[in-house]
Amino acid sequence: MFTRLLQQSFRRDWRRKLLAIFTIVLATTLMTALASLSIDVGDKMAREMKAYGSNIKVVPKSDSIPLTIGGVNYNPLSGRDYLNEADLPKIKDIFWRNNITGLTPFLTLPVTLGSAEDDHVPLIGTYFHKLMPVEGFDNFFTGVTVTHPFWQVTGTWPEEDSLNQVLVGEALADRRGLKPGATLTLTSAEGKSRNVTVSGIVAASEEEAGGIVAPLALAQDLAGLSGKVGSVSVSALTIPENSLSRQARSDPSSLDAQQYDTWYCSAYVSAIVHQIEEALPDASARPIWQVADSEGVVIGKIQLLMAVVALAAFASSAMAISSLLNTSVMERSREIGLMKALGASETAILSLFLGEAVIIGIIGGLIGAALGAGLSQIIGLTVFGATITFPGVVVLVVVIASILIALAGSVLPSRTIAALAPVETLYGRR
Repeated sequence: MFTRLLQQSFRRDWRRKLLAIFTIVLATTLMTALASLSIDVGDKMAREMKAYGSNIKVVPKSDSIPLTIGGVNYNPLSGRDYLNEADLPKIKDIFWRNNITGLTPFLTLPVTLGSAEDDHVPLIGTYFHKLMPVEGFDNFFTGVTVTHPFWQVTGTWPEEDSLNQVLVGEALADRRGLKPGATLTLTSAEGKSRNVTVSGIVAASEEEAGGIVAPLALAQDLAGLSGKVGSVSVSALTIPENSLSRQARSDPSSLDAQQYDTWYCSAYVSAIVHQIEEALPDASARPIWQVADSEGVVIGKIQLLMAVVALAAFASSAMAISSLLNTSVMERSREIGLMKALGASETAILSLFLGEAVIIGIIGGLIGAALGAGLSQIIGLTVFGATITFPGVVVLVVVIASILIALAGSVLPSRTIAALAPVETLYGRR
């Protein structure tokens, strides 16, 4: 009997039921797309934020000794200790190895141009797009093209490991009138000289703009520091910091065993920094907080915005459903009064209307989940240039949410049903 009543209700009032389903479809489509984006937006936004540079810097441990007075660094070991280039693949071998998207070594030394001994400029040796042998990764290419994608080159990049090709910073190029194809003689403080060709002009940060960027092998050769690097910039995908990571940042030993395991096995920038220092005992890794913190703030605000929009969609849909069902109740008041007069309990009548709401919610939720999955892919391709990972659990959550929307919209109609008296509905008020 209950099933027959439901079928008759949908056949008689199919237009209003279809409108209710359409209302839920609109809300659940938006909620599905936002839920998918919220789950995957962390990694997508973190990758987009990498366009602003790396978020971790690794230096020799002696360089991290604080000895600054009046803004002047008096550390006698600063710039005199080095990291081993052969140890760099260990950074990619930590627990969060898949989150390390790139690492770029740097070696900076002063050189003179031509015969002008007073014309000192910094020579910055680095990787451009180098294949680094890392266990478990067949084609791990890294360098400034990965960690510093904002660098712009007019001309061509130097060949990796070349000893006679360089990039010239745009400020230095303007000052000396240099263009791609020009030749320079570089002389280091150790007295070594190399004739090089300018392959391109680089627009980068202030340091590179006034200097020369060369393959790491050329800088090591001129400095007489074979196999040595001065620092390493690391790009890592991280999650926003919270109270646990901030506590670990100040003192990891203050965490108990469970907190330590949670922190260590989460992709916080502080945890990745700690693991890099474990892999390189002679190095000190430190986050570049301007980049790391901005990632967390931006991602957190975007996810909060998505949550607010999803709640607004939930509330507006529930109100629309409430209006539709309340109208349906008033139109069927005589039917409800007759059912009560024939002995139907208020619970049975409410079950009939709530059953209709649940069916509407399930149908609308399934259609909305399918449309939302497609919408999330369109947004992902448009905004991030990549598809969005769609977890199957989102469908279950959205269907449950759609049922809740329909049930929330049934609250007011249920109160109307409870207030209806059989005599009044069948014979009118007197």
